[in-house]
Amino acid sequence: MSAAAPTAADRGPGRGRRVILWRHGQTAWNVERRFQGTTDVQLTETGVAQARRAARLLASLQPDAIVSSDLSRAADTAAELVALTGLEVTHDEALRETYAGDWQGLTHDEIIARHGEQYAAWKRGEPVRRGGGELETEVADRAAPVVLRHAEKLPEDGTLVVVSHGGTIRTTIGRLLGLEAQDWEGLGGLSNCCWSVLGEGARGWRLLEHNAGTLPEPVLGDDD
Repeated sequence: MSAAAPTAADRGPGRGRRVILWRHGQTAWNVERRFQGTTDVQLTETGVAQARRAARLLASLQPDAIVSSDLSRAADTAAELVALTGLEVTHDEALRETYAGDWQGLTHDEIIARHGEQYAAWKRGEPVRRGGGELETEVADRAAPVVLRHAEKLPEDGTLVVVSHGGTIRTTIGRLLGLEAQDWEGLGGLSNCCWSVLGEGARGWRLLEHNAGTLPEPVLGDDD
């Protein structure tokens, strides 16, 4: 006999608001280690199955609101949670993955071969416009305010699910935690359809969980 889903009373008093940042399911470009960026790549069958499994877990947390990137791999992931909760989803292009210009569509090996110095500088934490695209701080500038705006609308102890992309989630977490940009690399990437949880504390947002949702898996994403 399965346990009943938790009610609002089960959440515990004074827990504060929570933000769940959920990465989309697997795409063919993830498997190929090909940089997606703002390219609109569809979920694979495995990615859809991942989204359905994760949605069942997240639905049990009784989210109050869902906001998603408008790119199909995120929007289709969010749709699985919408189907279980009946909530409406708000799509926002500000939650898209990092635009990376000439890097988009290249495999990891191709990026290193063609843009090795730029890649090395980025991994050192230097501000780099990968492929002539966005700085990580610019991604945070557009994405973090969206998360905060929707979080502010939550009821007391409410939960917001944000469906986005690995790089965008990492920069947003770094910004909301008040970390310096050069330290954001210290936040490991998210596996497909895994999530991180931020909780509202007395001194701001706190990282409660990171890359949760499965047993450890390789990170196949644009922020690797």
